[in-house]
Amino acid sequence: TMIKIGLILVVFVCMCKGESCLDPVIRPSTYTTNDAVISSESVFIVELSLSCANGVQSVALYADVNGRQFPVTRGQDVGKYQVSWSLPHKQASSGTYQVKFFDEESYSALRKAQRNNEDIDTIKPLFSVNVDHRGAWSGPWVSTEVLAAAIGILVYYFAFSTKTTIQA
Repeated sequence: TMIKIGLILVVFVCMCKGESCLDPVIRPSTYTTNDAVISSESVFIVELSLSCANGVQSVALYADVNGRQFPVTRGQDVGKYQVSWSLPHKQASSGTYQVKFFDEESYSALRKAQRNNEDIDTIKPLFSVNVDHRGAWSGPWVSTEVLAAAIGILVYYFAFSTKTTIQA
């Protein structure tokens, strides 16, 4: 009976082990902050739909951006995922950010390579998405208050000098 219980446990563990997503097909959409006036940090969001050739659903995903890892959340709909992160505007330079997505197996290998100070570029992601960030607009070089004050001073100067000319 102990052997039967052991076999049942082994079969159960094998059935529960996460399957890898073969030949992933993704449909990504991205968003980045483009206005630094109304926010304190640049926000990056990647949403995607994922389908696997082998029909695997609800794949556990992890994201890596420039050596920083972020959790990937699953949406309510099957195959929908989202990852987001933020950076101070000064650190979020304009350009293309590559977001590498890993499944459990490749993420485990990535973390192990990081712990052992090995080359993490040898760990292949499941897929990657490029996020184009144009940088955040921080407003005009001269604020509207300063511009209004300068125009007011110029109007006053011209009015005063015209009045002086007329009275002379």
